[in-house]
Amino acid sequence: MFGNIDRARVLTTTATCIALITIGGWISIPFIPVPLTLQTLFVLLSGALLKRYGFLPPLAYLLLGVLNIPVFHNGLSGVGVLLGPTGGFIVGFIPAAAIVGLAYEQKRTGIRISGLTAGTLIIYLCGTLWMVSSTGMTVAGALALGVLPFIPGDILKAFGAYLIERRIR
Repeated sequence: MFGNIDRARVLTTTATCIALITIGGWISIPFIPVPLTLQTLFVLLSGALLKRYGFLPPLAYLLLGVLNIPVFHNGLSGVGVLLGPTGGFIVGFIPAAAIVGLAYEQKRTGIRISGLTAGTLIIYLCGTLWMVSSTGMTVAGALALGVLPFIPGDILKAFGAYLIERRIR
């Protein structure tokens, strides 16, 4: 690690993104069954900043939560959160950040925007499938409660992640 500035940058950015994802979970507007948080902004941003290593912050975040460290939305922790209706969204953070990261390996703006969009859609897909499976809801019901109310805010969060990454770089 000594003398390797790239490793140090990945490590510090990963730690910062874990902290931001956690803080984003505390900034929450309660909806039933899924709260509105800023976590997705920071998940997308972790992919944008860390590129191929973008999956590391959400993976570490998930592991910290499973180890009963209160990092999940509203200070929750434990496997029970993952087994509840929000679990699929949280698990979806990992592939979402990975997809965004791979898109940000490319220089073209269109690919990067497509990556942010695909990352958001992956979170929706994982969350919807888990809501259907864990609650017995229909797909239409899960989409109505877990996706549709969040689309406008998630568009703003994806745009915010795009702008923040451009400003940082």
